[in-house]
Amino acid sequence: MTDTLRPVETALPQAPDSPQQLKRSIGVVGGTLLTLSCVTPASTLFVVVPDLFGSLGTATALTIAIGSLLCIAVAFCYSELGTLIPSAGGEYAMVSTLAGRLAGWLVFVLSLLVVMIVPPVIAMGTADYLAPLVHLDPSVAGAGVMLLATLAGLLDLRANAWITGVFLVLEVIAAAVVAVLGFAHGHRGPGSLLSMQVSGADGHADTVTAALVVSGLAIALFVTQGFSTAVYLSEELENPRRNVARTVLATLAISSVIILVPVVAITFGASDLSELTGGDIGSMVTAWSSSAVGTFVSLCVALAIINAGIVMVIQNSRVLFASARDKAWPEPVNNVFAKLGRFGSPWVATLAVGVPGAALCFVNLDTLYGVTGVSVTGMYLLVAVAALLARRDSHRHVPAWRMPLWPAVPVLLIAVLAYILTQQETAYLLWTGGITAAATLYWAFYLRPRRATRWLISLPEDARA
Repeated sequence: MTDTLRPVETALPQAPDSPQQLKRSIGVVGGTLLTLSCVTPASTLFVVVPDLFGSLGTATALTIAIGSLLCIAVAFCYSELGTLIPSAGGEYAMVSTLAGRLAGWLVFVLSLLVVMIVPPVIAMGTADYLAPLVHLDPSVAGAGVMLLATLAGLLDLRANAWITGVFLVLEVIAAAVVAVLGFAHGHRGPGSLLSMQVSGADGHADTVTAALVVSGLAIALFVTQGFSTAVYLSEELENPRRNVARTVLATLAISSVIILVPVVAITFGASDLSELTGGDIGSMVTAWSSSAVGTFVSLCVALAIINAGIVMVIQNSRVLFASARDKAWPEPVNNVFAKLGRFGSPWVATLAVGVPGAALCFVNLDTLYGVTGVSVTGMYLLVAVAALLARRDSHRHVPAWRMPLWPAVPVLLIAVLAYILTQQETAYLLWTGGITAAATLYWAFYLRPRRATRWLISLPEDARA
């Protein structure tokens, strides 16, 4: 049990065979483009938000707003820890260093669940928005997007920053069109945002309870979750002590606006409560304008989903690469996942996250949503614990961005996130808990007995204090 809260040695041991390091090739602009693309505001708006409309109705905007406020506290934690410990390992490197290797391992497992599930969840939405041109099975379309994203992920990171930047412009345009049309065709006023109504099975209005809003916060946190990508890219950002915090906070602010403003506009513009609860945003856009505009928006969203897949595969491969470099697996596995290709990308790790992601497109979508919500909440909870420990011992004097209102911010965040977890469906808690329990057994019987040679958290030489 002491492993949970015992910090990793300050020296941060490196493997004796000099682990490979990613090259610093992007500045804050490129990092922000990649991170925003991972949040993928438009595809989140068109793929994830409709499910929230279905369960929360007019309370959807309020729930996302509350989730965005909670994410400010989360972003503070990520900004401080990401500049203190700039590693491609992201959450697990930060938590391992500050809260102990077992805690870091559990965060790694939760983050691995998130990074494996989120891309196919988004990718399966492609079929709906390609419908004006071609009708595809959602699972087949999603698998195709994942394989295409995997191929793009094998390229140089700087090239991908430009590719994703172009796609990002298109998805922001799509979100802006929805916002303008929704406000222009408003059927209700600002008071509707607090009316807490959803269309029931009989067509009558049902009340959205506070418990439903709290339960929905797990998905609301997932809506802007991608801002943490800046931490995963910290090994490849120039001047990470400054640029990680800038990228994290700027991305959260921009993505919250891009998502929340159209959600408010849709709430105002839906002709009735049944249409809002149905969540068919494409049909609403067509009704507000014309089929041509609806087709344009749909194609922009399809491109946004492909964009998200590319960035998520890039991010996720860095997590797996870092875990191999830090000796999380048996040696033959570590050697394979730590390989870098001719473009400087971890090509085997990229394939290892992209191909299974294509397979997950054939799993029940509700299960993927539920497990992701629980995993994201649990991961944020452990990151907040690490942030609470970030100023003890030698870490107190390391140059890093420091959050305001510490330690109140992480303490409050821990309490709120723990409560949100208690409000999730039992089945999703059991799925996530079972995977976490299996990972704990792996820790107990393989990693812990090999403390000197396994799970050695390393940092780039230029990031050491």
